[in-house]
Amino acid sequence: YYLWKEGTLPVNVDVNDNKLEDENERKRLLKLFERGLDKVIGFALPLAWDPVAKKWISSTWRFRREHMFLVPGDSPMGFRLPLDSLLWEKDKDRQKILEADPFAGKEELSGSVSARYTQFIPHPQADEHGLQMQNPADEERDDSLFVRTALCLELRNGHLHVFLPPLTQLNNWLELLGVIEKVAEGLQQPLVIEGYDAPRDDRLKRFSVTPDPGVIEVNIHPSESWNELVENTHILYEEARLSRLGTEKFMLDGRHTGTGGGNHVTLGGATAADSPMLRKPQVLASLIRYWQNHPSLSYLFSGMFIGPTSQAPRVDEARDDSLYELEIALQNIPTEETLSPWVVDRILRNLLVDMTGNTHRAEFCIDKLYSPDSASGRLGLVEFRGFEMPPHERMSLVQNLLLRTLVSRFWKEPYEQQPVRWGTELHDRFMLPHYVSRDAQDVVADLKRWGYDFDPTWLDPFIEFRFPRYGSMNIGDIELELRFAIEPWNVLGEEVAAQGTARFVDSSVERLQLRVRGMTDSRHFVACNGRRVPLRSTGERGEYVSGVRFKAMSLPSGLHPGIPVHAPLVFDLVDDWNQVSLGGCTYHVEHPGGLNRDDFPVNAFAAESRRLARFWQHGHSSGKVDIPPQQPNRDHPYCLDLRYVSKE
Repeated sequence: YYLWKEGTLPVNVDVNDNKLEDENERKRLLKLFERGLDKVIGFALPLAWDPVAKKWISSTWRFRREHMFLVPGDSPMGFRLPLDSLLWEKDKDRQKILEADPFAGKEELSGSVSARYTQFIPHPQADEHGLQMQNPADEERDDSLFVRTALCLELRNGHLHVFLPPLTQLNNWLELLGVIEKVAEGLQQPLVIEGYDAPRDDRLKRFSVTPDPGVIEVNIHPSESWNELVENTHILYEEARLSRLGTEKFMLDGRHTGTGGGNHVTLGGATAADSPMLRKPQVLASLIRYWQNHPSLSYLFSGMFIGPTSQAPRVDEARDDSLYELEIALQNIPTEETLSPWVVDRILRNLLVDMTGNTHRAEFCIDKLYSPDSASGRLGLVEFRGFEMPPHERMSLVQNLLLRTLVSRFWKEPYEQQPVRWGTELHDRFMLPHYVSRDAQDVVADLKRWGYDFDPTWLDPFIEFRFPRYGSMNIGDIELELRFAIEPWNVLGEEVAAQGTARFVDSSVERLQLRVRGMTDSRHFVACNGRRVPLRSTGERGEYVSGVRFKAMSLPSGLHPGIPVHAPLVFDLVDDWNQVSLGGCTYHVEHPGGLNRDDFPVNAFAAESRRLARFWQHGHSSGKVDIPPQQPNRDHPYCLDLRYVSKE
C-alpha cells in the first residue's frame, strides 16, 4: 500500500519534499518512510475472558504470509489488527462482545486495584494474589474458542503504549489492569494505557477530556450531592484557568460570547434502575411541558446558534404539527411510578428529534435513557443540551440549581399545563431581551410560589451576558437604549464547495432591541432608517420596546441576495406634532472609521471599546422629516424587519 502510495506522487515530488498540498499526508508519509516499512511495529497477545470457564483464554493467530501485517494507517496498533485475515468462522460461532446490561446484577469487585480504591490505601504492598498461573494453553482445543481480541504493546514516540482489548465486565478489566500495573512496577517501566474504555459500570466514576473543534470537551463524573457539584465545578473552572483555557471569548466586533461549547447537564440516578426519569416518567413530561411554556429557558442559556437547525432545537421549532403529536404523547405518559422502563423511550423517541430525525440533536436528549439499540443506551439518563458554557462557575451552578429545583418540584407534583401555540411569536417576541427577562421572572415567581427561595437577581448576569448593551442616550427626558437581540440563523440549501457539497449558515441578518423611556406615545415615535418602529408598551408608563431586524452584511451565500445592506442604522426620535426629529443615535455594524481589526480582543476592556466605537449619540436626521405611516407585519408584530415591505 505504501509503495503504491509513493508511486502515485508526481515525478518531481518525493516524500521529503514540501510540495504536497495536504500537510497531514506529507507528515504521515515522511514518518512512515523514515521509520521503514520492514520494522516491527509492536506485539499482540490474543486475549479474552471466557465467561463460561471463568478464566482468561488465548489463541494462536496464523496468517497466510506468516507475519501479521497491520491495516495501513497511523492509528494505534490495536485499531489496525487484520481481523478479517484470521481463522474463518461462521457468524454464530464467532467471539461475541456483548455489553453488560446495566439492569443486570453485578459481581462484587475483587483484585488489588479494586481493593486499593475501595479501601483508600495510598501505597499498597505488592501481593501475589494478583498474578495467578492458569492451565497451559492446549493447541488441540476446540476452534469454537478462537479469540479475536488482543492486548497490544507498541513503542510510539518514545513511550510504551499498552492497548487494552474490549471487555464486558468491570471485574475482568480491573484484574487485567492490576496485572499490567504489577508488571510495570516490577520493571520500573512507565506505560501509556490506551484502547477500549472500561466497561460501563455505575461503581466506576468516569472523567474524560476530548478535543473538539475550537474547544476542549470535559465530561466530569456524576455528583451525588449539591456540595459535591459545587466542588467539582470550582475545580473544573480553576484547572481550566491554570491551563490557560477560557470559558468565554470575544468576537471581532467586541461582542462577548461563550466558547461555543455546551454546558450540557445530564440527570439520572445512582444506578440506571434508580433513575427518576424511568421510575416516574411524569418528571420528564413535566420538564418538557414547562420548557415549552417558558421560552426563556431555551434562549437565555443558549449559544449564538439557535433555531430548528441548531444543535438543540425546541420541540416546537421544527414541524408545525410536532407540538400536536407531542401533546398526544404526553397524555400517554404514565402518571404514577412504573416498572416498565421502556415506556418513556417508546413514547417520546420519535418526537424529541430535530428536523432530520436525529435523536441526539434535541433540547431533551433521551439517547441514553432506555434505548433499544444497545446496553450503553439504557442508562436512565436525560441530557439537557440547551445550555452553553457560561463564563463564570457560579453562573454554571445557577443553571444546575434551577434544573434541580424544577426536578424536585415535579417529582412532588407533576406540571400538567397544556402546550402553548407560540407560532411566529417564538422567533419574534422571545428574541428580545425584555420579553426573555419577563418570562424568566415568571419562572422565578413560580418557584417562589412552590416554596423555593430562588433569588431573581441570580439570573441578572445571564441577561447582561446574553444581551449586551450597545449604548444609550438622553434626548431631554426621553432615553433611547440599544441592546443585542437574538437572531436565528438559517441553514441554506446544498451548494458545491471546494471540499464537496456543503450547506452554509446565513449569518448576515442581525437583530437588536430598542427601548424608549419617558416617551409620550400620542406625540412621539421612533424611526429607523426612515421607517416607523412598532413600539409596544412594557406595562410601565412611558416605556416601550421593539426589535429591529436588518441585513448587516452581504455574504457569498445567503438569503435574499438582492437586498442591500441596511447598516448603519439611524434612529430618530420624531415629534409627530411638529414633524421634526428631536435627536437620535446611529448604530454601526463595523468600525465607522473603517478600522476593522483582524485580531480578536485580548480582554473585556478591549472588547468594550470596540462595541462603544460602533455606537454614536449623533448622526440623526435634521430639520423637518416626513415619515410614512407604520407598515403592519402580522407575522412579526414585535419587530421591524427592514427587509420586509408590506403591501397593505
